[in-house]
Amino acid sequence: MNKKKHWYDYLWIVTPIYLGLGFFNILFAWLGMIFFCLPLLIAIFGGSKLYCNRYCDRGQFLSLLGGRLKLSRNKPTPRWMRTKAFRYGFLIFFFVMFFQMLFTTYLVGAGARDIGELVKLFWTFQVPWHWAYHGTLFAPWVAQFAFGFYSIMLTSTLIGLIVMVLFKPRTWCVFCPMGTMTQLICTLRAGKAPAGACAACSGCRR
Repeated sequence: MNKKKHWYDYLWIVTPIYLGLGFFNILFAWLGMIFFCLPLLIAIFGGSKLYCNRYCDRGQFLSLLGGRLKLSRNKPTPRWMRTKAFRYGFLIFFFVMFFQMLFTTYLVGAGARDIGELVKLFWTFQVPWHWAYHGTLFAPWVAQFAFGFYSIMLTSTLIGLIVMVLFKPRTWCVFCPMGTMTQLICTLRAGKAPAGACAACSGCRR
């Protein structure tokens, strides 16, 4: 018997649409702030990881590619990826890169440097992306933020795809910075120590 589909089961399409829009116009990268803020708001006010379990478009996208389309080797996720040290270490690294991106945005806004019309993959490789910037009525820092945020979103998606192929489809969910942050928020709200990785999230076990 087929499981009844709900509207949120089709949110996987958001991931390719978002990345595609950012390829043609970088200002669409600002839409990614929805995915950045919504999980935190649900965790803060709802005390749950409902976003991770039900609404995460990237998790669904990885499940589709790795599960239904069989693009994953479906090997067990390495134990070290599930450790607190790795998950929190990756979260700290993510924050460092995020604030570095904000600082670059500040420098452009202050006129201390020119806008960089490029996307930085894996926080290292600079890829020209000038065709996606056509000028704007907004200040240059708005576009700079978009380039930086799109770089983070594209890089994290590529990491998710790599670990999807090597291990289980939703291995990314095990150490996703957003998942770690929402887990910490839920733990603080519950007033108890975390039981382990993704204790409230079923996605990473798929």
